[in-house]
Amino acid sequence: MVDCYRGMDRQKLDVAYNNRAVVTDWQEFLDRWAQEGVTTYRKATIRDLQYGEKPRQRMDLFLHDNADAPTCLFLHGGYWQWNDKEGQAIVADGILAAGLGAAIGEYTLAPDATMSEICAEAVAQVNFLSEELARRGRNPESVYLSGISTGAHLMACALGQPCVKGALLISGIYDLEPIRISSLNGPIGMDWAEARRHSPLHNMPERLPPIILTHGALERPEICRQSGDYAAALQACGHDVTLLPVPETNHFSVMETLATPGGHLANALAELVERTAQP
Repeated sequence: MVDCYRGMDRQKLDVAYNNRAVVTDWQEFLDRWAQEGVTTYRKATIRDLQYGEKPRQRMDLFLHDNADAPTCLFLHGGYWQWNDKEGQAIVADGILAAGLGAAIGEYTLAPDATMSEICAEAVAQVNFLSEELARRGRNPESVYLSGISTGAHLMACALGQPCVKGALLISGIYDLEPIRISSLNGPIGMDWAEARRHSPLHNMPERLPPIILTHGALERPEICRQSGDYAAALQACGHDVTLLPVPETNHFSVMETLATPGGHLANALAELVERTAQP
């Protein structure tokens, strides 16, 4: 029997989740982000903090001038097997301008780590960040989460941590079953049980903070549907969730609206903090 997901076999799923195929200048985005990140890193408080012993278990901090300000942890995308924190660190510019400190995290990539191990690293980063903020005299109980694509999925897996006050999740994968069936799973090696266990759509803690689920309005239909289905499931369970498509943006340009001070998602993050901040 051939595995299928919503009527799509492996070949059709490979097409449905290939974000690069519909954004012909995707490499230009990555090159520009890396170049602009050099300027962003001049604002860094400290780089390459180790939250674990593995080489990629590291994090950069951009502390806000206000010691009471919340901090947003952002994780990069890349289908659990590509990219690094430096390539998407420009989001710190928009996060800082929105009134938060920023933490840019990294994680071990497949095939050097399983999905279970990668998800565990995401949770570890949240708790490490809270502890590190306390050590530095900052607010350890007001952490916000953000990420794009893979990073959004991983941050969704960490939403239940006590210090998390809200999340802005961009273009995430919240049901891993189509990834399991597609060729993307080759380096990852998930079976059905592991994919199900780490799908936020099918694993919702009783307590969740307010969540904004967003994606580019011009993205692949499957990417848009994933956010829509997760939003509907969260709402059905009584959670505070907002679905926010960003007009005229694709899977790459949507992140730039968080990286740009005053951008669509930078403003959405600031509004989320204002709505959820403790007095």
